[in-house]
Amino acid sequence: MLNISDLPTHPLTSTRWECLLQPLWDYLLLHHLPLISSPFFPVLLAFCSYFFFSLPFAVMDLLGKRAPLFHQYKIQPQRQPTLGMMARSLLTALFNHIFFVLPSVMVSMFIFPPPAIPQEAPALHNVFIDGLALLLLFDTQYYIWHFIHHKHKQLYRFIHAIHHEYTAPFSWSTQHLSIPELITVGLWSNQDPVLLKCHPLTMWCVTVLSIWMSVEDHIGYDLPWSLNRLVPFGLLGGAPAHDMHHQRPSSNYAPFFSHWDRIFGTAVSLRDKKDVRLAT
Repeated sequence: MLNISDLPTHPLTSTRWECLLQPLWDYLLLHHLPLISSPFFPVLLAFCSYFFFSLPFAVMDLLGKRAPLFHQYKIQPQRQPTLGMMARSLLTALFNHIFFVLPSVMVSMFIFPPPAIPQEAPALHNVFIDGLALLLLFDTQYYIWHFIHHKHKQLYRFIHAIHHEYTAPFSWSTQHLSIPELITVGLWSNQDPVLLKCHPLTMWCVTVLSIWMSVEDHIGYDLPWSLNRLVPFGLLGGAPAHDMHHQRPSSNYAPFFSHWDRIFGTAVSLRDKKDVRLAT
């Protein structure tokens, strides 16, 4: 359980009228304390987010051409995931979480002291600033890790190759990972908020947002309402960039943003691919 000091027995009220999130935080502390104080809560939150965010896109894949409103945005329409492929990826994610993630959390409970949970909610602007810092830090960490594992044949073969089993990614393949990769990503996701001293509520918001962005990266559809379309200046790679990575594994290593790929010359867009085809 998280260490909650001086928790009052009477209903908490917000002492900072400017903190818009205080009523929500008070409610969570008073009514859902056993859940949010459990060390298993972040794992449950992440997996449930992955499942529910992936489900609508799985339905889109199964409908295929019978849903032309969505199918017209399919990046690789000639490659359609099957129900068996989806089931295999989902079962892989379940297996990894049941037999490795949950035991890891149990072991960590005996090694690390429970972090204290504050009584005050974070200011809304701090959620945005700290959340962006977490996303940028993770993006940098994974870019370096991803680049190294594609350049080192043995690392790629034994750790990262399973994620590239499918040339055309789909939503369930977001968590189609090896154990070492899952542990690495999980370590960053849990330790980066500690390093940056983020509020637990900020950490949970970033968890949900990063899972959504990861699923969007793998859906295989260039939808006009996706985040990479809504955020200006091409700051997010989104599904087009990551789909291109699965087609050309030596490109687009960043998980969310596009700046590192642009800086180091590893950015390749779908338009670049089309231009090469037209030239040949």
